[in-house]
Amino acid sequence: MENSELFSEYFGIRLAINTVFMFILIRFIYYRTYNKRNLFFTFFLLNFIVFLLAFMLEKAKAFNSLGSAFGLLAAFSLLRFRTETISTKDMTYLFIIMAIGLINSIMKGTYLEILSINALIVVAVYAVDGNILMRNQKTKMVEYAGLDYIHPDKQPQLIIDLKERTGLNIQRISIEQIDFTKNRAIIKIYYL
Repeated sequence: MENSELFSEYFGIRLAINTVFMFILIRFIYYRTYNKRNLFFTFFLLNFIVFLLAFMLEKAKAFNSLGSAFGLLAAFSLLRFRTETISTKDMTYLFIIMAIGLINSIMKGTYLEILSINALIVVAVYAVDGNILMRNQKTKMVEYAGLDYIHPDKQPQLIIDLKERTGLNIQRISIEQIDFTKNRAIIKIYYL
């Protein structure tokens, strides 16, 4: 480290870089794609704690290898596995967030190199999860009363009816199950 005091300009710039890229990742990629706020607290605070802990360990010369960084990452990951279950994508974001905290706190290099690594991560996440390389299509199972539009020739009318009832931007459907005795069908809808 270039400076012996903890709250130096070096620390402030690293923290600012970390905060800006976290804000971009969570607010403009994650939230825009999933419209979920319930993990904001977890994402921001876990990143902040990983950043501070790794920075202080590096200052105290407790980090002696890349293995130490991965050990810290594994410890926080294990804590996450022992709590409530979250989706695979949310878990991936959690891993990325912890990794960004580690990178920004202990990576040796110029500020331009640190900015470049952060930008590379954010661009890669946006390209894969931001509907750039492939559309982020969601699915939902619905129970549909009535069998009037179940025939394959009437699927356009069925999609229009489902769009009106659900308010979702339905792209396609697949009929999973038909129950003639109860006059209903189970339909899987694919929407954006």
